[in-house]
Amino acid sequence: MLDGSIGTTRRARRGMLREWRLHALSVFSLAVAFVCLGAALLVLTNLHAIEERWAHAGRASIYLKDNAAAQDVEQLKAALGAVPIVTSVRYVSASQARSEFGTKEAGPKAELAALPVEAFPASIEIEVKNDVTDEELNAVVAKLRQLPAVEDVETYQAWTERLGRLIRGGVAAAALLALVVFASVLAVVGSTIRLALQRRRTEVEVLKLVGATDRFIKGPFLVEGMSQGALGATGAIALLGTLFLVVRGRLDSELSGLVGVEPSFLPWQVVVGMVAVGMLLGMFAALLGLRRLVTV
Repeated sequence: MLDGSIGTTRRARRGMLREWRLHALSVFSLAVAFVCLGAALLVLTNLHAIEERWAHAGRASIYLKDNAAAQDVEQLKAALGAVPIVTSVRYVSASQARSEFGTKEAGPKAELAALPVEAFPASIEIEVKNDVTDEELNAVVAKLRQLPAVEDVETYQAWTERLGRLIRGGVAAAALLALVVFASVLAVVGSTIRLALQRRRTEVEVLKLVGATDRFIKGPFLVEGMSQGALGATGAIALLGTLFLVVRGRLDSELSGLVGVEPSFLPWQVVVGMVAVGMLLGMFAALLGLRRLVTV
């Protein structure tokens, strides 16, 4: 059986080298299709990482009213320090908030820094334990909003929920895109295999005359289909990796600090899965292409 597999692989390699232009065009078309799918998965991977980071940010901002008395602020800080789920409390005055945006460079931060101090609200930044549930945090926030010195409390959960809805929509779009990619793979590989079989019609007829089985005849074409699918997916991953490195190298570090995560490439499980799916789809497409031309 091992000798048969080696022989099938060698015949498939000879066939692909003999008609390399045809197979190269097929691999290129598959790579374009898998790049679209891989790019969608890459975006979803990083959005999910941001969602996870924001969901476990472990912090909240308590914005104080302009007329909040210093005594009330100190009492609030002391009360927050006594809350079991709170790990740290930091008061940020309006002037401190403005100075954090201070910059000599042109841009949005420079425009914010040019605003008067009164435009920046004073706040108390708190950090909570990582194992705190949303219910526990919401209970504390509800009590804080009832205090007379508190203007508003931001826990960033609203942004997490919006991002979650965006990711769910992206997953649905990626699933639809996957169906389009799978259909493209079946069409491209199937057409390529049918054309290759037509070009080798004489070789196939000779093999039939000498008693070759349909399994023997189909073997190289199935290997060719699997190879096209695997090479297309691998080429797409290599191109995505190159583009990812280029984009990450030019990404502003402040943007990464703002979202709280560094951009990451596709997990190895997704990479292996794309190549495996490409192989399986290529083999299935080859079977469909041989269905009417080689009797079972």
